[in-house]
Amino acid sequence: MKKHLTIILISVFALPLFSSCQNKRRETPKTELISTIDSVLKSQVASDKIPGAVILIKKGNDVIYEQAYGFAQKYDYNHNLLNPPEKMTPGHLFDIASLTKVIGTTTSIMFLTDRGLINPDDHVYKYIKAFDTPEKKGITIRNLLTHTAGLYEWYPLYYRSSDKQETYKLIGELPLRFPIAKQRRYSDLGFILLGEIIEKISGLPLEEFEKENIFQPIGMDSTTYNPLKSGKFDKIAATSHGNPYEKRMVSDSTLGFTIKDIDPDSWSGWRKYTLRGEVNDGNTWYANRGISGAAGLFSTVNDLQKLVDMLKNKGKVGDHQFISQATIDLFLTKDKFYNGLGWMMDPENSFMRNGPEGTFGHTGFTGPSISVIPKYKASVILLINRQNNGLLKSGEYYNLNPVRLQVFNALMHYCKESAGR
Repeated sequence: MKKHLTIILISVFALPLFSSCQNKRRETPKTELISTIDSVLKSQVASDKIPGAVILIKKGNDVIYEQAYGFAQKYDYNHNLLNPPEKMTPGHLFDIASLTKVIGTTTSIMFLTDRGLINPDDHVYKYIKAFDTPEKKGITIRNLLTHTAGLYEWYPLYYRSSDKQETYKLIGELPLRFPIAKQRRYSDLGFILLGEIIEKISGLPLEEFEKENIFQPIGMDSTTYNPLKSGKFDKIAATSHGNPYEKRMVSDSTLGFTIKDIDPDSWSGWRKYTLRGEVNDGNTWYANRGISGAAGLFSTVNDLQKLVDMLKNKGKVGDHQFISQATIDLFLTKDKFYNGLGWMMDPENSFMRNGPEGTFGHTGFTGPSISVIPKYKASVILLINRQNNGLLKSGEYYNLNPVRLQVFNALMHYCKESAGR
């Protein structure tokens, strides 16, 4: 009897201990998030879908996860595997492509707005006389920021221009393609013009204005145009092998970008080497010498996080109110097309689909993306150098949006699980 009683007592007291051990073995929201991210990105690298990646996830003031995967350069111009490939690190600079529009240009317009030097509802002709015409007189700074100015979606400026002054003049001369403010037509040309307007207001070249007024005050010491010129940076992720996709855009009418009065064979300045430290975007490199309001910035994941933190903290950098909360709110308020000023906010965007109200982000052609979820004070910066793998057989680059969405959904799951605890 005593023996049976002893066994029963041991069993009863052992149950909570066994249950506790089981709970410890269960994944916490954080370990589940990291496990999911690891699985997604490692499989992408292992299957040669992407060369490499760097990710940084932050919630509040806490870095939840930061990691580098794969290679900063895997292939040479002839698509030969490097021996050895250059390993990716969190400190590598990336060509952030169209993230330039939000990190550099939009933030600069925010800064100028906050100081009363510009208003988003100012007409563009106030700053650029070429827009003082019956056709273009109604275009505002807001239209440029929201891609509703009716401009060409893309135009190979380098066929008719070789520096920024020629470029500004050329864009001013081009006719409109669409009605003003009637539809959103994503256009690099509008952000090149915003770069011109920043220069006119400040009296400084765009790169100097951004360095002195945005990047240095925020502590973004590794964010720059034309990084090879300074000699400071030796870790730069490689992008494309020349500009094969843009060459298609000029000549392949199925893409919808060919221009009737542009002969594809009338210009032959295409780069014929792997790009590393030179901006991939052709209009920025060939027609603007590496610097424009649409593309050209190089940065690291940690530098980008500093600017994202400023936005998440309603304009504060540490204890300093760098940009007023009112201005941040102005730029992060949706328009009738469900986007903010500069930033994408439409919950139908495929890289952050169904994000909570207020979610904003942006992507870049070379492979970078940022998603910010103010509801949870969370953000994910995912930098991928997809172009170094070359074009697919379809003539396109690998579509990263499903990967971005997997990462975004994993972060959303983590935020919801954490909030429920």
